[in-house]
Amino acid sequence: DVARRVAKAGFVAFAPDALHSMGGYPGNDDEGRKMQGAMDRAKIEQDFIAAAAFLKAHDLSTGKLGAVGFCFGGYVVNMLAAAIPDQLNAGVPFYGTPAAKELRPNIKAPMLIQLAELDKRVNGSWPEYEADLKAQKVDYTMHMYPKANHGFHNDSTGRYDKEMADLAWTRTLEHFTKHLSA
Repeated sequence: DVARRVAKAGFVAFAPDALHSMGGYPGNDDEGRKMQGAMDRAKIEQDFIAAAAFLKAHDLSTGKLGAVGFCFGGYVVNMLAAAIPDQLNAGVPFYGTPAAKELRPNIKAPMLIQLAELDKRVNGSWPEYEADLKAQKVDYTMHMYPKANHGFHNDSTGRYDKEMADLAWTRTLEHFTKHLSA
């Protein structure tokens, strides 16, 4: 659904499924997390780096690459920003943990960080991540969505917050338009 909305906004969109080799996303986050935990994280990261390269080189691409992700996908956006800094032009991680500390000095892309006020686990990593972004003079903006839970953008769960999700999505598209338009 997110890829469809990105495409509808005029961008080339690609939504790789990290769980494809295990039959794909099972339809609920709890089972998905268990499946993901059984996978080789380095392989998952390399698959997403390959997907980014594929999209950036696609015939319909402008040559600029943006990434948006949610939860583990938010981590993937942060990882891509650090692992392929010369290829990523804009990143929007929703409630994602940061990339490995030793990789963070590589980040160059403008980042729009979307966090949920009630998400204590992910938010606990924000102060150190922000310090690293500031130290590298990364162009970033962080929005903390009040009274929102981890997963507030996912309209298939009870954590969905339509008002916050709509606002965050508007900001996401504005960020991509600013940094990815030809």
